[in-house]
Amino acid sequence: MPQILSNAMLATMAGSDYGLIAGGAVVIDQGHIVWAGAALPAQYADVPSEDMGGRLITPALIDCHTHLVHGGNRAREFEMRLQGASYADVARAGGGIVSTVTATRGADEDTLIASALPRLDALIAEGVTTVEVKSGYGLDLETELRMLRAARRLATLRPARVVTSFLGAHAVPKEFEGDADGYIDRVCIPTLRAAHDEGLVDAVDGFCESIAFDINQIERVFNVAHELGLSVKLHAEQLSNIGGTDLAARHGALSADHVEYANTQDAKALAKAGTVAVLLPGAFYTLHETQAPPVDAFRAAGVDMALATDCNPGSSPLASLLLAMNMGCTLFRLTPEEALRGVTEHAAKALGLKDCGQIAPGLRADLCVWDVAHPAELAYRIGFNPLHKRYFGGLS
Repeated sequence: MPQILSNAMLATMAGSDYGLIAGGAVVIDQGHIVWAGAALPAQYADVPSEDMGGRLITPALIDCHTHLVHGGNRAREFEMRLQGASYADVARAGGGIVSTVTATRGADEDTLIASALPRLDALIAEGVTTVEVKSGYGLDLETELRMLRAARRLATLRPARVVTSFLGAHAVPKEFEGDADGYIDRVCIPTLRAAHDEGLVDAVDGFCESIAFDINQIERVFNVAHELGLSVKLHAEQLSNIGGTDLAARHGALSADHVEYANTQDAKALAKAGTVAVLLPGAFYTLHETQAPPVDAFRAAGVDMALATDCNPGSSPLASLLLAMNMGCTLFRLTPEEALRGVTEHAAKALGLKDCGQIAPGLRADLCVWDVAHPAELAYRIGFNPLHKRYFGGLS
């Protein structure tokens, strides 16, 4: 039986100016949008409708870059740094990514899920229906697979879609210190193949940076991803420019993420490849960075820009996509429309999803109803959640 959401302001995200339609309605049938617009067709005249009271309806939000599944937290080292400890002091005390790897390796699947659910719930409470979740804190076969299994199970426990990324090339584990090539060949690539065999991987990610892996090492991982028929994406140019963005573009990546140190040529390469630039203001904020992504260059080149929380235990312990929208505007000078597009239409593109991200016939009825008069309010407020109702596949 169809259902109608009527008397609403629609921000369809199709076209300019948010794709706004005043006095609009959305017709939902079998979990999908079958019509959206201002003048309801006569064929739906007798279908029961729910009056939205003039509220704003947008596509549901999509968090396209998270590390939601991990063991432990790093609150103690956060405190240590603020008490004057250096990063070397923190490392000697067992902090940094090593502490998260240790905690994640020591957690069973149920423990990882129990830890991740409150973070997922926080995102859902703000209107998120689709979330990407990465591995990358196991750095061994057993734990990487356990992280991905936990991520898959999250979607069975909550009304949300989880898209997984294999991030075995996240860091060099302690047991391979000084031998990044050995780790890639003997652990990362075999683990990717095993995860793919289990159906646990939707895309393959990597961290291309001087403190992680170089472009040649990442390219070996990408070549295996292509062999397996998997899409790729990349953490690139977060701390320096070593060619990661160009590598992502050459491999037709879904997205290049962080990209603070990307340049004009990188922007042109991303545009030509159709690769989305995923901006992550939470890490920029937490790390007190000063080099912002080249937003003007991305605009000039026609690069689609997405926003995400980068929810992780170290550099971005952020579980609010609404706050990420505000940060994107305040720190990176995005417009509110770019911010909303970045967590809907462009976030869907960053995940290779073609069935969500706009309000249009044929797409999933993943929708948010907001107690706001204009979509700019979603990025304007800080620490305020105006969500009235969330629809996942037509169900609220």
